[in-house]
Amino acid sequence: MHIAEGFLPPLHAVAWGAASAPFVVHGVRALTREVKANPESTLLLGASGAFTFVLSALKIPSVTGSCSHPTGTGLGAILFRPPIMAVLGTITLLFQALLLAHGGLTTLGANVFSMAIAGPWAGYAVYRLLRTSGLPLMVTVFFGAFFADLVTYCVTSVQLALAFPDPASGVAGSLAKFGGIFAVTQIPLAVSEGLLTVLVMRLLMASSKSDLVRLGVAKLTAPRTGGGTGTATGEKAAA
Repeated sequence: MHIAEGFLPPLHAVAWGAASAPFVVHGVRALTREVKANPESTLLLGASGAFTFVLSALKIPSVTGSCSHPTGTGLGAILFRPPIMAVLGTITLLFQALLLAHGGLTTLGANVFSMAIAGPWAGYAVYRLLRTSGLPLMVTVFFGAFFADLVTYCVTSVQLALAFPDPASGVAGSLAKFGGIFAVTQIPLAVSEGLLTVLVMRLLMASSKSDLVRLGVAKLTAPRTGGGTGTATGEKAAA
């Protein structure tokens, strides 16, 4: 990530573009509904997109000699669900291809599928699963962001393995090589992204908790009463 311009064979580039298109179209509809129903979400949507853009623009050298980067898609997936994150991720990748030479237009479909679709859906699935198990919110946010990051690179490894199978061991051998380069070395970055996403979520809890409650991320806590159950009962009886 990002797969460079012209790196994939044309047939693969077209296939990944076709696979990504329905998710993006569905996401545009979901985004339109969200903005119409809740115009106050605009700022938080913009912040989620900016978070993805900044993190995924960072290029960090890895121990294998390649470069890796966070994805930043876990936050938007948790806040607004994966369909909307598909749109935010696509916009991010398009701007990066045009302005920063990260990725490319011919490989946009493949990069969208790995970073804006597969990663957010995986991270959101883990987040929801852990939420139903009763774990604290910040723990679920950490693992949601962690898997959104890591799965992106796992999918990228599959994409490259399919495009460039090993002459001797085929796709499986190529997947082992690409996975060792990208997926394994991404684990420390995925941990870092998880911790950073928790920090951002804590800031949002302090400054925009009403928005998080509306989005279903946080729960509205009832104010404590000084007299406890006995006082409340007494007040009801007096009324």
